[in-house]
Amino acid sequence: MTWTAPEVPRTDPPMVADERASLESWLTYHRATLLTKCAGLTGEQLALRPVKSSTLSLLGLVRHMAEVERWWFRMHLDGRSDLGDLYCPDDDPDGDFDRADGAAAEADFAVFATECELADRAAAGRSLDETFAHLRRGEPIDLRWVYVHMIEEYARHNGHADLLRELTDGVTGE
Repeated sequence: MTWTAPEVPRTDPPMVADERASLESWLTYHRATLLTKCAGLTGEQLALRPVKSSTLSLLGLVRHMAEVERWWFRMHLDGRSDLGDLYCPDDDPDGDFDRADGAAAEADFAVFATECELADRAAAGRSLDETFAHLRRGEPIDLRWVYVHMIEEYARHNGHADLLRELTDGVTGE
């Protein structure tokens, strides 16, 4: 049986909420949006690179965002320098895209789900004002910045995902 990316529920963020609830709900919404763009496609379709001049694929975006979730929430916020990268070894910093393989799509989706869950756990109960050092720059950043950055990162890549999906099978949507 060929694995296909499952349908996922997606709930609109509330129109009125406190800051924390708003940030968390928008991040959840954008995570679900990425998966919605992938729903119903096989691993092979997810790994397609429909823009010949680019290494972008839907599967690459899922892998990239798993990497980004780990980077900001677990490695930065939680200080887990022992984790290392998921898909981007030193010899291939774009391995999340370059090494995307449709045969591993189901496992990559599971990694994404796990990283999102662990990111949520890392942030739970922490103040948005909590600061920690940026791993490359050494400058202080706060959890609020991470949430805003993650929402921006997903929004940008969800735009890519929308175009990639349309080029893959013609499906468009919100």
